[in-house]
Amino acid sequence: MGRKERGFAQNMTDIVLKHAPDFDVASVEMRPSRQGKYLSITCVVRAVSREQLDALYKELCDHPSVVMVL
Repeated sequence: MGRKERGFAQNMTDIVLKHAPDFDVASVEMRPSRQGKYLSITCVVRAVSREQLDALYKELCDHPSVVMVL
């Protein structure tokens, strides 16, 4: 979940693709918050290692527009 800004969804899918090249971008689900200030993005990936998952999580968390990563 992050601030609803221009390019936010694209930036997030680019990060996911960097760590999971077989990720299907067409499967992305997006939901805006009630007031439209935030955007929730759901990306389902098949992780092949703990290191891969940790690196993806860290890069998503480090992005300045991201508020929460689950």
